Amino acid sequence: MVTELSHVSHTRSKRLTRNLTFFARQCACVNSVMYTYVIGPALNEVDFKSKGKWALVTGSTDGIGKAYARELASRGCGIVLVSRSIDKLKSTAAEIENDFKVQTKTVQADFCEGDSIYDKISKEIADIEIGTLVNNVGVSYTYPEYFLDIPDWEQTINNMIKANIVSTTRMTGLVLPGMVQRGKGVVINVGSGASIIPSPLLTVYAATKAFVEKFTEGLEMEYKKRGIIVQCVLPGFVCSKLSGLHRSSLIAPTATSYVKSAISLVGTTSNTAGYFPHSIFFFGINFFYALTNKFSVWLVTRSMENTRRKALRKKEKMEA
Repeated sequence: MVTELSHVSHTRSKRLTRNLTFFARQCACVNSVMYTYVIGPALNEVDFKSKGKWALVTGSTDGIGKAYARELASRGCGIVLVSRSIDKLKSTAAEIENDFKVQTKTVQADFCEGDSIYDKISKEIADIEIGTLVNNVGVSYTYPEYFLDIPDWEQTINNMIKANIVSTTRMTGLVLPGMVQRGKGVVINVGSGASIIPSPLLTVYAATKAFVEKFTEGLEMEYKKRGIIVQCVLPGFVCSKLSGLHRSSLIAPTATSYVKSAISLVGTTSNTAGYFPHSIFFFGINFFYALTNKFSVWLVTRSMENTRRKALRKKEKMEA
């Protein structure tokens, strides 16, 4: 009888401990979210113009990159636009100058090309005080696909590595020395939520964005003490050319809405989804994944395969 009572007491104690631990974690999570999205931005608002006269944005003529360029221009920064299309560069520059009355400079560069583009960019920005760098340019799959079945396999993978990994590393190497010399600056690296949730059929893309996250983490540790703010943003679905989404919703905001949220978190957190609904979405997926690993993988893979089938059917109709 005593043994049975002891066992019951021990079981209740374990259950109570588990419940208290779960409650404590949820409180910590709520506290973290409140600080990140409500308290922190009010306390740590960054004056980007004070970091340097100019902001440089790669992949700046569409989507998130263009939204960052416009947002930083609205805060008084001159904008260096670096992108592939000269026509889009000219159009975006004229639009920003007209809307925000700031200076712009354009640099045409295809980040899927070789190392020579960095010599060109270096010369173009040699005498410019760049206080903010946004490493936004990126390349993804045309549609979700199995690793060995990626169209134009070698070129597609090389392009992802060059645009997603090499560009972030090399552009930081070009701009960071000036920031360190002045003792101030902001580096924003655009990663992807794909790197922190299960991402079958986007394997290479997700892996390149995992590099961006880890690179940012180390950079922040090394240069925070030198006065440099470093942040990695990990967006989920955003209406843009890269995502292929054209209609906004709560879970898929416009690029403008996303950037307004994400940029408010600079100085508050060095690693963020950037947008509250995306944070909840990622938390839910990873929580579910931790509980039911096999089913979660099956569910995500099934969803990706459905997207793949639709893309292939559309491709077949266009080629017919």
